[in-house]
Amino acid sequence: MGEHLALDIGGVLAAVVLGVVLTFLIMSARRWLFERGGGTVECSLRPLEADGGVGVWRLGIGRYRGDELHWHRIFGFRSRPRQVIHRRGLVISNRRRPTVSEAGALTPDAGIIEVRDGEFTVELAMGVAALTGFLAWLEAAPPGFPVDVSSSSP
Repeated sequence: MGEHLALDIGGVLAAVVLGVVLTFLIMSARRWLFERGGGTVECSLRPLEADGGVGVWRLGIGRYRGDELHWHRIFGFRSRPRQVIHRRGLVISNRRRPTVSEAGALTPDAGIIEVRDGEFTVELAMGVAALTGFLAWLEAAPPGFPVDVSSSSP
């Protein structure tokens, strides 16, 4: 009886390990597919509610697609973006450094900007180089694009 129980437990453990390895491989392949085309940046996102409430920071990948930034969660299986930020009409209303409580959830050199796209408002946290690239992408908008990059700096 004990021998069969050991085989059953071994089989279950092997299945769990195989499941974890497959999940890791799928997420790694997904990230590789996103990054192989270029135009990607590690970017955390936190939604801001209209009533002043804030969500939690989510680690993700931002991918530039023409006049849009497609944001995908790092740990996920979807190929479609969770959030699409349009360059047209985008307003940066604040720029700041992470607070002490936020620092653990973000990359060490992160800068945070508050971005408003119509009714939708989020905070994006990126490394210094990625943030510089994001601001350059905004400023490189074609003539006639209503983009407001006159935010306050820390």
